[in-house]
Amino acid sequence: MAYFRLFLKPGVDKQNTEYGAEGGWIDSDYIRFRYGLPEKLGGWTEFNDSPTYFVGMPSEVFAWAALDGTPYLVMGTERKVYIYNGGTWGDITPIRATTSGVTFDTVDTSTTVTVNDTGHGCIVGDFVTLSSVTGDPGGILNASLTGEFEVISVVDNDAYTIQSPTAATSTVSAAGTADAAYQINIGSTVDYFDYGWGVSTWGTETWGTPRTSGTGIALFSRVWQFDSYGENLILQLVNGGAYEWTPGSLSTRATAISGAPTKSVYALVSTPDRHLICFGTESTIGSPATQDPMFVRFSSQEDINTFVATATNTAGGQRLTDGNKIVSALRSRGQILIWTDTSLHGMQYLGPPYTFGFQQLGANCGLVGPHASADVNGVAYWMSKDSFYVFDGTVKKLACTVQDYVFNDINLVQVTKIHVGINTQFNEITWWYCSDGNDYIDRFVTFNYLENVWSVGTMARTAWTDLGTFERPLATSFDPTGTQETISTINGLTAGRSRIYNQEDGVNGDGEAITAFVTSGYFDIGDGDQMLYMRRFIPDFKNQEGNLIVHLLLRPYPQASAVPSSLDPYVITPTTDKVDTRARGRQISLRIESSALDTDWRFGTMRIDAQPDGMR
Repeated sequence: MAYFRLFLKPGVDKQNTEYGAEGGWIDSDYIRFRYGLPEKLGGWTEFNDSPTYFVGMPSEVFAWAALDGTPYLVMGTERKVYIYNGGTWGDITPIRATTSGVTFDTVDTSTTVTVNDTGHGCIVGDFVTLSSVTGDPGGILNASLTGEFEVISVVDNDAYTIQSPTAATSTVSAAGTADAAYQINIGSTVDYFDYGWGVSTWGTETWGTPRTSGTGIALFSRVWQFDSYGENLILQLVNGGAYEWTPGSLSTRATAISGAPTKSVYALVSTPDRHLICFGTESTIGSPATQDPMFVRFSSQEDINTFVATATNTAGGQRLTDGNKIVSALRSRGQILIWTDTSLHGMQYLGPPYTFGFQQLGANCGLVGPHASADVNGVAYWMSKDSFYVFDGTVKKLACTVQDYVFNDINLVQVTKIHVGINTQFNEITWWYCSDGNDYIDRFVTFNYLENVWSVGTMARTAWTDLGTFERPLATSFDPTGTQETISTINGLTAGRSRIYNQEDGVNGDGEAITAFVTSGYFDIGDGDQMLYMRRFIPDFKNQEGNLIVHLLLRPYPQASAVPSSLDPYVITPTTDKVDTRARGRQISLRIESSALDTDWRFGTMRIDAQPDGMR
C-alpha cells in the first residue's frame, strides 16, 4: 500500500472533542509549537551556576542595568526582597522600625527566648535583626542573640518570641539589652476569602479558633511590582508602600519614598516624561485610610518625592470610573494602559496644564490579577476571569482553543498569584496559574502570538523576566515545604524556599529528565463503518537527541476507552527508518513522549501505511 502523510494542525485544541479535533493535537506537556510543529520545551539550569535558596514565594523578578551598564536583578517574595549583582545576592528588605534597649526573658534549658519591646508591631513570621547585645541573658552568650531571627510567636503588643541557636542555662526576666531592627511585616503566600474561622490579618489571634470579627475578610497574598527610575529601583508593594533602592552596596536596604503615597495598588514610571504614577492610591497622601481603589495619582515630572499638586509643578490625580478597583497598569505604545476589574483605560501624557488625559478603551474586559498582562511591540494581552483579551487599538477577545480547559479548572481565589511571562525568542506569552483545589501555581497556558496557537502544561513558575539584561530568560519556583539553608543565616527560620533558574538552557530540568508529550486527536480512514489498519509508519523528527516513545491509541467509538496497539510502545531512535505496527481500530490517536535525560526533538510529518479494513 502507499504511504499517506499525516498532517496535524499546530496548537492544542481542548474546546473540541477528542474525535472532533481530528487533524490536530488535544493535549501536551512541556511542549511548544514553532513553525507549525510541536517540539520539546527548552530546559533550565541554576542561575549563577550553583543551587541558591531564598525565603518565601517570589511574586516578581526584574532585571535592569545601572548607568555604567552593570546588570542587577531583584526578586521579591512575601517575606523578603533580594538583590543580585556580580555573582552575589543581598537582602534589601525595607526596615519599618528600629528600637534600642529591648530586654530578654529566658527559661532554663529552653531555646525559646522572649523579647520585650513595647509596641513592637510584629506578627508571626516577621524578621528582626538584633545587635549590640549585652549581659549574656539567661546564660546565652551575646553572640547567640546577635543576628537575624524569625518571630516564632507574638505574646502581646509588648513581647514576642524568637529561637536562640543555644539553650538558656537559667530562668531570667528582663535581662540584658539589645538594639532591634524590624523588617516590614511579612505577607501571606495564599489568598483567603472567608467569614469568621481562620481569617483576619496574617498571624493574629489563636490558631484553630473562630475570629472575633463576624465580617467577611479578604486576605491577599503579597505581591511586589518593580520598575526602574533611571538607574534606581522602584519597589511597589501591591496594596502597600513604595520604596526606592540605589545601586551600590548589596547590604543597603530599600527605603520608603519620601512624599509618596503609603498605600497603592500598583505603581510605574511613565516614559519619556518620567512621572511616578500610583494607581488605586490615597486621596490624602500619607493616610492609608483614604485609599481609593479607583484613584490615580502622579508625581511632579522628574521628582518622585512630590505628589501634592501646585501651580508650579505637574503633580496631580484623577479618579477613574467603570470598575470597583484598579488591578494593574502597563506601559504600551504611546500610552499607559490601566486595567480595573471590569474595564480598560488609557492614560496619555498631554503636558501642561492637565499633564495626563484619560479615556476608557474597553468595558467588560477586566484583568484577573496584577501580573496577568503583557505588552509585545505595542500590543497588549491579558487574562480576565473567564477569557483572554488583546488590545491592538481595539479591545478584542482572543480566540482560545484551550479556554474551557483553563477557566473551568482555575482557582480564582488565588488570582493574585497569576503571572505572565514573555519569551520573545519563541514568540510566546505564558500565564502560570493555580488549578482548582491548589493554592500554589501548578499549570501554565502559552499563546504563540506570531502563529496564533495555544499549548498547556504543568511547569510551575511563580515569576518570569525575559532575556535582555541577562542572556537568558529567568524564572522562579517555590517549594512551600523547603527548609534548605538560604543566602543568609536566620535563626528559627520556618519552611518555604524558592529558587531561580536560567530558562531555555539545555534540554534537562536542572539536571533532571523532563517528561514531555504531545497527543493527537483521533483520526479514522474515512466515512462509513470502516476499520483502519495501520501496517507501519515512517517517523520524521528534527534535531532528535536520545530515544522517543510513540504510542498508538485505539478505540472503536468516540466514547470508548482507548487501548494501546498490540506492539505498543514503539521506541524511536535517531536512526529508526520505519516501524511495523499492526494497529487496528476505527479511530487512532498518536502520542509522542520522551522522559529520559538529554532528549530533544521536533516532530515533522509522519507517513503511515494504512488501509480500510473489515470488522474481522
